[in-house]
Amino acid sequence: MRMLIRLVARILIFLIADVETIHVDYLPKSGKCIVASNHLGRIDAILTLTVTNRDDLILMIAEKYHKSAMWRFVAKNIDAIWLNRFETDFHAMREVTRRLQNGQFLAIAPEGTRSQTEALIPAKSGAAFLAAKTNAPIIPVALYGTEDRAVKTNLRRLKRSKVVMRAGKPFTLPPLDRKNRDAYLEAQTDEIMCRIAAMLPEQYRGVYADHPRLHELLAEGYEQD
Repeated sequence: MRMLIRLVARILIFLIADVETIHVDYLPKSGKCIVASNHLGRIDAILTLTVTNRDDLILMIAEKYHKSAMWRFVAKNIDAIWLNRFETDFHAMREVTRRLQNGQFLAIAPEGTRSQTEALIPAKSGAAFLAAKTNAPIIPVALYGTEDRAVKTNLRRLKRSKVVMRAGKPFTLPPLDRKNRDAYLEAQTDEIMCRIAAMLPEQYRGVYADHPRLHELLAEGYEQD
């Protein structure tokens, strides 16, 4: 069933978008990792399914989609985890941690929701917490061209959207600083998001556009890696 869902996702993406992938070879073919991306549109999660051939994807789906029969079907057949975004979902975090420690890989959007500004919005600390707890490498991924507004406009014109998916080099976080946990999580969340921002065109960098760490990465030529 997973293969069928992935096939349907690939056909759907082919019909909707002309996708350019850059450095997706950074995504490991085995072993635990966390793929952290920005979130602009509804097709982002579907795009993730089309790029990887791994069957051990950990995909979290927001609780609001539980009302949809289609998403319930997809969630059941790819063994996705339902996530309550409006409170600390300990059950979901424990299950994701267990699967990561068993060598699976997680696809997550640290922002937690689609950006209504079509640029980066403040991220939550869940991705940084999971990476620190499991010592899983993080692969930052920048997506653009998936904005709902642009995709819908192009569909009305029977035109495919130009979409870019760019992966950065894997990196790991330093050990969790338990004495300064909140400051640690904030700093490491900023690190993840600034690496994503460095690979995005300027207009998509949003709240991280003036972050000192982003400017350091740009000066180092990170976006050219």
